[in-house]
Amino acid sequence: MTPVPPPAEELRLIDAELWHLHARSSQLLARRAWLVAHLSATSQHRPPAAAAPRPEATAPRVQNLLLLLGGLLLTIAAIAFTLVSWGHLGITGRALVLGAVTVAALAAPVPLLGRGLRSTAEAVAGLAFALTVLDAYALHAVALTGVDGTAYTAGASAVLAAGWTGYGLLRGPAGLRLPLPAALATAQLPLLLWAVASGAGPYGITAALLVTAACDTVVASRAPAGPARIVATVGAYGTGAWGVLGAAWLSWTAGGPGAAAEAATLLLFAAGVALAAALRDRAEVHAAGLCVAAGLLVVTALGGIVRPVLPATWTVPAHLAVGIALSGAVRAHRLPEPVRRGLALASAAVQGLAVLWALPLLLLTVLGPAGAAERVWSGAPDGARQAVSAGAPWLPQLLTAPLVLAAVAGVLVLAVRATAWRSRALQGALLLGWAALMVVPVVLDLPYPAALVVEGVAAAVLLAVATRSRTAESGHALPAPALALVTSVSLAFLALPARSATLGVFAGLTALFAAGSSGRRLATVTVPAALVSGTALACAVGAAAGWAPQHVALLVLVVPAVAALLAARAGDPRTAVAVEATGAAAGLLAVGLTGTDPAMLSLVLSLSAVIVAATAVRADRRPAAYAATALFALAAWVRLAAWDVTAPEAYTVPVSVPALVIGALRRRRDPQASSWAAYGPGLAVTLVPSLAAAWTDAHATRPWLVGAVALLVTLLGARHRLRAPLLLGGGVLVLDALHELAPYLVQVADALPRWVPFASAGLLLLAVGATYERRLRDVRRLREMLGRTH
Repeated sequence: MTPVPPPAEELRLIDAELWHLHARSSQLLARRAWLVAHLSATSQHRPPAAAAPRPEATAPRVQNLLLLLGGLLLTIAAIAFTLVSWGHLGITGRALVLGAVTVAALAAPVPLLGRGLRSTAEAVAGLAFALTVLDAYALHAVALTGVDGTAYTAGASAVLAAGWTGYGLLRGPAGLRLPLPAALATAQLPLLLWAVASGAGPYGITAALLVTAACDTVVASRAPAGPARIVATVGAYGTGAWGVLGAAWLSWTAGGPGAAAEAATLLLFAAGVALAAALRDRAEVHAAGLCVAAGLLVVTALGGIVRPVLPATWTVPAHLAVGIALSGAVRAHRLPEPVRRGLALASAAVQGLAVLWALPLLLLTVLGPAGAAERVWSGAPDGARQAVSAGAPWLPQLLTAPLVLAAVAGVLVLAVRATAWRSRALQGALLLGWAALMVVPVVLDLPYPAALVVEGVAAAVLLAVATRSRTAESGHALPAPALALVTSVSLAFLALPARSATLGVFAGLTALFAAGSSGRRLATVTVPAALVSGTALACAVGAAAGWAPQHVALLVLVVPAVAALLAARAGDPRTAVAVEATGAAAGLLAVGLTGTDPAMLSLVLSLSAVIVAATAVRADRRPAAYAATALFALAAWVRLAAWDVTAPEAYTVPVSVPALVIGALRRRRDPQASSWAAYGPGLAVTLVPSLAAAWTDAHATRPWLVGAVALLVTLLGARHRLRAPLLLGGGVLVLDALHELAPYLVQVADALPRWVPFASAGLLLLAVGATYERRLRDVRRLREMLGRTH
């Protein structure tokens, strides 16, 4: 039996064993660290092993490139052998040799495919096809030299296409990919070359292209996915586009109904091919695109039939009628959804192009009257056309534009029933209806008063529609106010040539927009528009009365006063801002009109200050008091300048003293009141005119007195810590000192050498650089001190 030691002895043994293990572990860890360091140093000095070269091309690519190059070289050699010569052989001998080589080349792919060499078989087949072309050339050169070259090429290409197709369908070469695409590519030539050789003319050539495209379409719709389908699709689009463009050109240039009917037949054939392809196509997007093309071709064909028998101005309406009729096919539920969608898009495209065709006449009608600004009150025009096209070319081919615009508007109202598009359709219908109404007077060349009435009624109706609309989601709520504004601007310019028309139109627009401001929803637009029209009316009334511009300014000031009253009653902050901005613009216009008359300028500034002060009474417009104060002071200064006053203090001090007393009382009752509001007006009324007088005074008494008063005001401002006295007094003191020291500064500048300014600038730069460096040093020291702390 194993003796068990007592617990104390067992604990001693365990501690001893743990000590030995710890010592051995430390030894092993030290040895491991040395080995790691030794291996790292050895690997750093060891030269890196050279990386294995990486191939830049894969084996299949190299193989295909070699086969392609070999086939090309053999083809070039065969061409040279056939066309140039080979020893003593004539063309007949060369043809026999070439035929034998061709048969061998056509037979070679079969065993190659049996051995699994598909790429090599494809390369040899390509060489064989090139040899068959050379065989056809040799046959023409040996036995058929009298046959027309174009006709022979047409027949040869047909034979080659048929032969390559049969070769590709044979049991042996059936696995080759090249024969069928090559046959399809060659099949693009026979019909076209036959039409050229037979002298079929442009109609025959176009028909050959379209028939070829139809054949390609059939192949593309039936062939499996692969190279053959790709070649057929490319051929269908290429020859089809060429043929469609040719047919469209024949339709556009047709001189009579017969030629137009022939071109229409070609276009309808192309449309039928596109529609048939769309019915067989499973891709919805592709099918819809084909149906769009088919619809456009139908419109071009049917519209081209009637074009030769109609005047030029009815060409677009005729095409538009066909396009609108095309939209009726959309309701045919028997047609697939992609087809109906494509026809709808084609109809929409035709209608959009028709609207774009009528757009120049609308722009002329709306923007043309702006030219009347250069001939204000020069006399009423003879008619609406002269009123809008004076200085611009007339567009006689657009006489049917109102009919086009109205027709498209009717389609939008009647045809678009989907809930998601209904509101947008109604907006577009309203826009197009307005455009049609605007161009009617110009198209009919109505008398000048009738044109004014039509545009005025249009503006009133649009504003009434916008006012009665309850929600912005209704179909006509959004564009109606904008159209009303555009119409009013056009009407205002249209009325400028005649004095009575100008007064009547401006008065009517003012009343119209004022009446439209009864509702709050449109007040943001209508109230500023009424104020602008009122401003124009005031200017027109003053000019009609023969007033000078400075007297017209008093009439214009009525607009800012009305704007201040309306802004105070506006419930919408945006409306209040818009109204106040319009009133401010009218006030600036009034000030500009009095620029040549200082006395009237002072009066206008004073009245403007009263209006602004009335605005400042509102709690949310308290800052306007500063503007009112500035306007009052400016009016006083202008009045003093108008009176040629040389001692303005006699007029300004009696105003400044009460103003300063009132300001002191206000500061006593309201210590939080700003010093600018309390003392600014009283100080500025006297200091600024006195400073202006001091600058024009040749004696030293006034500048010294002004400087003394400015110094006293500055000290008082510093003593009581008030900004207005401090800044106003300091500014006046500095300007007065500059005026007094200016002659001496000029003398000093003349006495100084020219290098002194440059030296001063250099010293300044050195001082700035030294300061910059010192601050960087302090920053570094602070960073080091923070780095030493914990």
